[in-house]
Amino acid sequence: MGKTQAGALWLDAQKTSPYDFYQYWRNVSDDDVLKCIRMLTFLPIETIEEMDDWEGAQLNEAKEILAYELTKLVHNEEEAQKAKASARALFSQGNAVTMPTYQVLPEDFSDETVDILTLLVKSGLVPSKAEGRRGVQQGGVQVDGEKVSDIHQSFNQDQLAGDGIIIKKGKKHFRRVHL
Repeated sequence: MGKTQAGALWLDAQKTSPYDFYQYWRNVSDDDVLKCIRMLTFLPIETIEEMDDWEGAQLNEAKEILAYELTKLVHNEEEAQKAKASARALFSQGNAVTMPTYQVLPEDFSDETVDILTLLVKSGLVPSKAEGRRGVQQGGVQVDGEKVSDIHQSFNQDQLAGDGIIIKKGKKHFRRVHL
């Protein structure tokens, strides 16, 4: 699939890794996911028909099912499990090994705490506190997997000690913030 070699989807793991293969199918459009499940998987027709009414987050689940089933079919179940786990680790918790970090400086603290907006700006996740405020108010900011809903949320030195915290903005932007 694809018109150029760079955009091609190969069945050979040497040309398209099982992870990239999984991600290709994980990212199909919402309009195409059920068509692809019908044509390309061996799922029972009853299961597929139940998916016809799925919307929003359920379509994301359908995309994961499609990606997993096709990766399992082409590469094997072990590779499909690895690809699924890698994708979830990267896009849910972030990849701890390659994740960018920010070390909080003493001047970042005010009254022995530092607020979420300051951490978002100082860590480089947003260019301004106004954009950070919008992100929090729209539900697009998480700390250690929990949605931040208060723009005044603050963190003390104990919370930032050791491994610190992981701030996630949107789906793909992470920072480990620590002392």
